[in-house]
Amino acid sequence: MGSSLLQSPAFSMAILFAVCAFLCVFPEPALAKHARVTRHYKFNIKSQNVKRLCQTKSIVTVNGQFPGPRIIAREGDRLVIKVVNHVQHNLTLHWHGIRQLRSGWADGPAYITQCPIQTGQSYVYNFTVTGQRGTLWWHAHISWLRATVYGPIVILPKRHVPYPFPQPFQEVPIIFGEWWKADTEAVISQALQTGSGPNVSDAYTINGLPGPLYNCSAKDTYKLKVKPGRTYLLRLINAALDNELFFSIANHTLTVVETDAVYIKPFKTQTVLITPGQTTNVLLRTKSKSPKATFVMAARPYVTGPAAFDNSTTTGRLEYETSSVKANKNKNKKKLPLLKPVLPKLNDTLFSMNYNKKIRSLANAKFPANVPKAVNKNFFFTVGLGVSTCSKNQTCQGPNNTRVVAAINNVTFVQPNTALLQAHFFNQSKGVYTTDFPANPPFKFNYTGTPPSNIAVSSGTKVVVLPFNTSVELVLQDTSIIGAESHPLHLHGFNFFVVGFGSGNFDPKNDPKKYNLVDPAERNTVGVPSGGWVAIRFLADNPGVWFMHCHLEVHTSWGLKMAWVVLDGKRRNQKLLPPPSDLPKC
Repeated sequence: MGSSLLQSPAFSMAILFAVCAFLCVFPEPALAKHARVTRHYKFNIKSQNVKRLCQTKSIVTVNGQFPGPRIIAREGDRLVIKVVNHVQHNLTLHWHGIRQLRSGWADGPAYITQCPIQTGQSYVYNFTVTGQRGTLWWHAHISWLRATVYGPIVILPKRHVPYPFPQPFQEVPIIFGEWWKADTEAVISQALQTGSGPNVSDAYTINGLPGPLYNCSAKDTYKLKVKPGRTYLLRLINAALDNELFFSIANHTLTVVETDAVYIKPFKTQTVLITPGQTTNVLLRTKSKSPKATFVMAARPYVTGPAAFDNSTTTGRLEYETSSVKANKNKNKKKLPLLKPVLPKLNDTLFSMNYNKKIRSLANAKFPANVPKAVNKNFFFTVGLGVSTCSKNQTCQGPNNTRVVAAINNVTFVQPNTALLQAHFFNQSKGVYTTDFPANPPFKFNYTGTPPSNIAVSSGTKVVVLPFNTSVELVLQDTSIIGAESHPLHLHGFNFFVVGFGSGNFDPKNDPKKYNLVDPAERNTVGVPSGGWVAIRFLADNPGVWFMHCHLEVHTSWGLKMAWVVLDGKRRNQKLLPPPSDLPKC
């Protein structure tokens, strides 16, 4: 019987399919230990009708999938991703957290590193994953299209290189999102017109599904089926537009082993806190025997600001597999009890502070923490809200008929009409941007105390210019103008070290004495504490133009963004490569 099975066409086809599937995901030559592989993907940007919360709407997707397709690569691989735009919106894609060493043309933020891909046009994103492994993600980087255009990036270690933690039985991406019944482009367009906050979302989602706490959503519930006594690696990604999230699984402890694709000293927690833009890998060790219960996994917002927010909870299920004999016996019995997790309070800033203190780099021989010890340039940036004057003959809904905006050092960023990187590369910056972004706020005040009477901001397309290999320390200070709030700041093109953070106003004399320069967290996105500050350090070793912005999409739309121009170094391998021939035109 065995030999006839081996010779059967069905078996041969099954083997062929399995081999093909394996090679599609892991197409390395079997004998080459660290061979670099080029992996090709085609992303068709297309509209798709999707039903959620009792109603169907047309959304922008990649290849008709929501969430979008998973990108899998190994450290050292080259990715070639052809993006073809079949929708009416102009669009770009950003590969969030990828360093893009000398390949800034592939970074993706609209009007920063490229003009958008217009309807009917295409662009090939071509870059190499250098010195990185872990969970990152990709998303649209223009207006609010990332509400539905996003997906995971899984970077495996080089072949035969193990994880610095127990090998998991299975790896599972869990991506949190935010869902609006309305068209999100209309939501932000209306907010920018009226000068007030946008309408809040109608639901949060886990892998695109809201879960049973929302109307018509019992069937739209994410279920993770697990075996007892196994270790699972959950790759958590917060793709929500405007909310930091708490996440927990009832009666299960999670071990955090990686943040923003950097291994960390493992620590156990009942609840994970993750800001928009961040990724977190956790180990989930299942119970040794199948418990007679189903466990709820839940995510809900961590809220610090004064604005309205979506106060709802997305839930999924953790279900243990049972043997078929037991399952048949239990078929006619009552349903298993549903156990729910207890999440921190919505505004639990103390939990946030304590949680972030636990994130420490491995800082060992294999995975060193190369924290810049000496600093060449210091910057102090206030981040927060403000107001600007309303257009003539218009009524605005901000304070005293003004428009609510967001700013860094009192400058709200004005998006240019052409890409900054092109203007920089071809020495055509005149009329596109100026190099006078302030290194400090225009005036000092009690940043987290009573706000000044004048909260108007200036505007401009301003950048900071850094010579190659500049060692930078940047202190980001939240302000209480309109309201103190946590701001997840994302820096493109670099990882940075979080050397210190605290509440209140930064003290330049005493706070640096408490910096952690030994094993600080290494990240690409950090939450500036509500009513507090965070200090980061990075080495400007990547030539190009690099966007830095709040990853709360409403704040980015309001202007809480700026750019760093890093000049070429002297050596050949320290210079930005020329643009590809298919770079989109504005």
